[in-house]
Amino acid sequence: MNLLLKIFSPPHHLTTHTTFTTHTTFTTHTALTPLTTLTTLTILTTILFLSFFSAKAQTSYEDQVHAYIDAYKEIVVQDMRTYGIPASIKLAQAIIESRAGQSILSREANNHFGIKCHKEWTGKTYWMDDDAPNECFRKYDHAAKSFRDHSEFLTTRDRYQFLFSLDVQDYRAWAYGLKSAGYATNPKYPDMLIDIIERFSLNQYDLPEEAVVAVATTQADENLMEAYRQLLAYFAPGPNNRKVYLNNNVQCTIALEDDDLLKIARDFQVKAADLLRFNDLKRAGGVREGQVVYLGKKKRKAVQKQHVVGYNQTMWEISQVFGIRLANLYRKNLLPEGYAPPAGKILKLK
Repeated sequence: MNLLLKIFSPPHHLTTHTTFTTHTTFTTHTALTPLTTLTTLTILTTILFLSFFSAKAQTSYEDQVHAYIDAYKEIVVQDMRTYGIPASIKLAQAIIESRAGQSILSREANNHFGIKCHKEWTGKTYWMDDDAPNECFRKYDHAAKSFRDHSEFLTTRDRYQFLFSLDVQDYRAWAYGLKSAGYATNPKYPDMLIDIIERFSLNQYDLPEEAVVAVATTQADENLMEAYRQLLAYFAPGPNNRKVYLNNNVQCTIALEDDDLLKIARDFQVKAADLLRFNDLKRAGGVREGQVVYLGKKKRKAVQKQHVVGYNQTMWEISQVFGIRLANLYRKNLLPEGYAPPAGKILKLK
């Protein structure tokens, strides 16, 4: 029986009496016993209780994963440069295998990938039940050694060698390649990896170093920044002492001290990938205190008709100041992507 039918069907102690009136209409009198009322209240209370703790558990898991990413993202990026394993894949594997650092093996043995001893292992060991009782797992002094050992585990075994001919930014191919190489027996393992990568925007860490576009490196002159500050209109308070502003009728916020895009994405419950897209960025990074970060899509045109380019201003900076999409700014002015405008050039904004 359907669960809802079970919950809302009248119980056996619910009594119903039907009588006829002189007008030949039917009147139904339903008598609820004290037990009926108690049962209904118990069911509703249970549903609310389970819903509350389900939401709390989900929030707690999200927080754990974000904290885990912050703790180990630099390690996986460095290992990617050294060994050629996508940072997104490595981080997703670690999140799954270690339950974001909450598994017994990761907490007591610093083993974040569930690697067993194998015959060549001469280091410390940790014994626990797994596929069979009392199995031997590798134990490390530090979590970083577990990440490094995982890289060496993949690079020194023949069955994984074909993976290194794949594009380091093609995390989907790597996910399915690991499964076909026998890394995991779960048939859904590739989908699990891809889901984690896309849910937490881990593929941003696969980009080469030269592709990083961080707001903190901008060189806009003070005249442009002052013009930008004058355009902002206060809109509403935001989470964690942040404020929300409007610029070109698009909601945005101002970066705080020691801020970064991932923190802002978490605070406003926006996907990091969307935040990057809204701000025409390729990768999350640090942001300069006082810098604008858009929380929604910028407009195709600005309120102002044109802008005279100042010294050392970039097309991206100008697009951020006036709340116009970078691609549209290029198109309106018939300019190629990556164009560096000289001082004094007049750009169309609408």
